[in-house]
Amino acid sequence: MMKPDPMSDQTIAVRRLTSQDAVLYRALRLEALQNNPEAFGSIHSAENGRPIAWFAERLDRTAVFGAFRDSALVGLAGFHVQEGPKVAHKGRLWGMYVRPDARKGRIGTKLVEAVIDHGRQSVELIQLTVVSENKPARALYESLGFSEYGLEKNALKQGGRYFDEVLMVKRLSV
Repeated sequence: MMKPDPMSDQTIAVRRLTSQDAVLYRALRLEALQNNPEAFGSIHSAENGRPIAWFAERLDRTAVFGAFRDSALVGLAGFHVQEGPKVAHKGRLWGMYVRPDARKGRIGTKLVEAVIDHGRQSVELIQLTVVSENKPARALYESLGFSEYGLEKNALKQGGRYFDEVLMVKRLSV
C-alpha cells in the first residue's frame, strides 16, 4: 500500500495573511532572506531589527499570501498595485519564497495562482523579477503564463557578487 504524500494538494491551504499572522510572516520572511539572500532586494539584518508591528503593518497595507501545511507557514508571495495614475494598471509579484522541504508540492504554483486571481480584480498585468540563475522559479512562472521581456544586468549585489534579474510579465487582459 502506498503512503499518502505529505505534500499533496489536500494538505496545503493558501490564504491572504493578516496582521494577526505577523509573527509567522516575520519568521518565514527572515528565513527567506537568510537562505536565499541573492533573491531579494532586502537583507536579513535590516528586517531582523524591525519590530513585529512593522511586519503587521506591511500585511495590512499590501497583499501577502501564505501557504500553510497544517498550521505551519511554508510559503509566501506578495502583490502590490503600482502607485500613480499612469502605472496603476500594473501589479507586481514580490517576495516569493517556499521552504526548501516544501518545494516539490505545487506550493509555488498555488501561491502564484493566488496572486494572479487577486490581481485580476485590479490590474491588467503582473510583473516580477527573478534572479536569472533561478531556473526552477523561471520555469514555474513560465508555466503559469509569464513571459520574459528583459534582463537587468547586475541588478543585485550580494557578498561581492552581482546577480542579473530576468523581468517577466503576465497580461491579465487583452
